Amino acid sequence: MHTPEDPQSGAHGSAQPEPTSGEPADTTPADTTPAGTGTTPADTTPAGTGATPAGLAEPTRGGTAGAKPGGRIRRLRPVIAAAVVFGLLAGGALWAGAATGAGDPQPLAAVTETPSPTPTPTPTETTPPPRAAPANVTAASPLRSCSVADLAADSRLGEFQAQVVNAGTGEILFDRGGDTPSRAASVLKVLTSAAALSILGPDYRASTTVVAGSEPGQVVLVGGGDLTLSSTPTGDEPFYTGAAHLDALAEQARTAMGGTPITSVVLDSSYFGEPAWEPSWNRKEQTQGYMPPITALQVDGDRNNPYNSTSPRGDDPIGRAGTAFAAELGGDVTVTRGTAPAGAEQLALVQSQPVSTLIQQSLIVSDNALAEMLARLVAVEVGTGNTFDAMQEAVLTGLAPYGIDTTGIRIVDGSGLSDNNAVPPAYLTQLFEKINAREGNLGVIFDGLPIAGGPSGSLSYSDRFSGANADADGAVFAKTGWIDTGYTLSGIINAADGSTLTFAVYALGDVGDNAKQAIDTITTGFFHCGNNLSNN
Repeated sequence: MHTPEDPQSGAHGSAQPEPTSGEPADTTPADTTPAGTGTTPADTTPAGTGATPAGLAEPTRGGTAGAKPGGRIRRLRPVIAAAVVFGLLAGGALWAGAATGAGDPQPLAAVTETPSPTPTPTPTETTPPPRAAPANVTAASPLRSCSVADLAADSRLGEFQAQVVNAGTGEILFDRGGDTPSRAASVLKVLTSAAALSILGPDYRASTTVVAGSEPGQVVLVGGGDLTLSSTPTGDEPFYTGAAHLDALAEQARTAMGGTPITSVVLDSSYFGEPAWEPSWNRKEQTQGYMPPITALQVDGDRNNPYNSTSPRGDDPIGRAGTAFAAELGGDVTVTRGTAPAGAEQLALVQSQPVSTLIQQSLIVSDNALAEMLARLVAVEVGTGNTFDAMQEAVLTGLAPYGIDTTGIRIVDGSGLSDNNAVPPAYLTQLFEKINAREGNLGVIFDGLPIAGGPSGSLSYSDRFSGANADADGAVFAKTGWIDTGYTLSGIINAADGSTLTFAVYALGDVGDNAKQAIDTITTGFFHCGNNLSNN
């Protein structure tokens, strides 16, 4: 608590000595009065002295017989007075001459001229040169007193890691293992998205084409990595809003073939390499409806129900796409697999939504298929390959322009589903500083983040930021993460005190579903503390 200091002040005065005065002595008029003096010098005695001038006896009445003592004294008194006046005037003139230098006084033994002291030169006031400021002056950090230590000790958080940074100053306010790379779960999608914006750009679109085959009546359906291509009729909106439709592609192909009927379709999914399933993934993600095998040719993310986010996925996404395309072509069409002839004529083309839209669709509900699609397209564009093994180098290449140290980051997939991914919380807080500032194209990510208490997305569910944690509704913009071995949350907080924070929270290990509520609670604590958040 800051207590202002009361300034002390004192008045200083100097006592002026009071002037003293004496009554003038009585004077007796003389026969001779110096002009302009108004007093008779013979009877003038210095005021207040009461002394008779030296050499003069006080006159007495009477005298010796036959003499006129009174007359003699009266005759002497003007002479003496004149002598005194002359002496005083001469002495004054001599003093005045010595003081002013006027006239040439006669040399007198009793008076000597004292030479004036040599004046001491007044020093010239100079301004000292300014002192050089010390380099790298660091402002003192304020003493922060808002502690979340009790919230951080919640056992539901398991192996807890976290970091919180003031986005305005870059100062780390809270840190628990922030530099330790660990599995980030679906928060990894933020890195995948940032790399896609850097390498592909926000306007990139994935294409699905139909080219002429090597035989009459044959066409090749070539997958270009668009996992959002839909089997629903044009005009119907599938789960992936704005997706290209397979029926439009078939119509273009029939038109391009003229009167030649299409009797054979070859399915080319070679744009992405094998395996389609990352070995560390749990197969239940496929059957429970969260992840398809990753192939360059598929429709609706290989959902059984193309209108639902969570829907069981099949075992053969390429085959599902081929069957749906043949149905749109109509007639008796055979379907095989292969590759398109080199330099084949393009007959039809449809394209996905731009990367900017795909990123937002991926982040808002944590769609795994879209994240894997983006990561694989980044690898192909960078030239590191078209498999899972190509992603590490490709994604780090895509992150390099942001200028944040990527030491310790491990990229096994694009979605974060693998336990083998690793990202330090400190990397996320720095990346979110740039996302919050909308640096480059990173504003696309900000716009796709779920919002606590928002109208949609993975932070709008009834089990997120509920109860007392609803205090942070509308103030937390963050990506959620969940795998069997941990829960995560990372993003941006517009804190109660007006400061902006970036944060990352990991609850890892043997944790249950209630880890989400513990994460929300400590995040709400960050919201309440703001820039007063203590690291204690």
